[in-house]
Parts: sequence; structure tokens; C-alpha cells
Amino acid sequence: MGMRQPTLWILARTTAFAAFAWAGSLRADLAPASPFLPAGAAAAAAKGAPSGPIELRGVMASADGASYCIYDTAKKKNFWVGLNESGHDFVVKSADPDGESVMVDYQGRNMHLEFHTSKVESSGPATAFTGGPRGGLPGNPLSNTVVVNPTPADEQRRLDAVAQEVRRRRMEREKALQAQNGQAQNGQAPGGAPTR
Repeated sequence: MGMRQPTLWILARTTAFAAFAWAGSLRADLAPASPFLPAGAAAAAAKGAPSGPIELRGVMASADGASYCIYDTAKKKNFWVGLNESGHDFVVKSADPDGESVMVDYQGRNMHLEFHTSKVESSGPATAFTGGPRGGLPGNPLSNTVVVNPTPADEQRRLDAVAQEVRRRRMEREKALQAQNGQAQNGQAPGGAPTR
């Protein structure tokens, strides 16, 4: 009976290690290719396509053939259409086999649409907000009293600042309440409209 527990423990540990190793090898296969993108979409994403009145946003294979997602920038709507399908301001006339571009008849003119990719521009290098002289937040006087390694004197100054801020906010609330009560006594509602 004493030998059985270590054997089960070793078996459980070996099984868990094998499961983690197998799951890790499966995760490595997930990143390189997406089943939702057409073949060669990575190359098309690198090129990008200029925006126009309509854009090619997606390609989907179905039982009826390929469907193309055409985005109308004026209407801000997507339309899934097949080849030579009418009923819209455009008709997809032809498509390349990789699904990266289509030829579209848009309001009487032929347009070559490439797979559209979003363009995200940086707002510049990130800068840290330092706030006041001690790095506090704007509009919060208490944040300027915080010190990284406080001494007892620093802690006392912080507690005094908190007490002072509490008194200031109470006085503001009392003034606002007195102003409301004064208006109500003069026959006006707190919003300024007379009451009757």
C-alpha cells in the first residue's frame, strides 16, 4: 500500500507534463495563419490600398462561389455581393484568384480595388505627465502631498492637507445648500424658475 501512492503521483505528474508539452506545440501553430483571411492576405495588408468611394474589405468562399465585402464610404455600409450581382451602385465584374483585388463597375466607371487595410498613425512618442512640482494630478491638491518614502513629518503634512481639503469641500457644499435654500425661500425653485 505504501508503494502505490508514489507510483500514482509519478503517473499523474508525467501525464500533466505531457499534456502541457502537447498543448504548447499546438499553440505554436495558431499564430502564422488565420483561417478567416484569404490566401496571401498578409502581402496585401503590407501594401494597403488607398481609400476611395468604395473599398474591398473582405472575401468569403460560399457554396454559390466567392462573395466580396464592398464598403461604401459615403453610406458607411458593407455589402456582400457575388460576381456580376446587381442591385447596388456597383457591380463586381472580376476578381483575381488570390482574392486580393477585384474589378468593379462603379457608377459607369471601372475601378480596380485592392484589399483594404486600416491605417493607424501614431500620435507621437509617449510622454509622462509629471503634474505639479511633486508630480501630482491636475485639479487634485491632495496628490501633491504624496511622498514615496515619507518621514513622520511628511505624513503629518499629508494628513493636515487631507483635513484641510475635507473642510474646504464641506464649506462648498454648505454654501451651495444655503444658495438653494435662499432661492426656495424667495419663491424660486433651485433651478431658477418661480414656484407657484
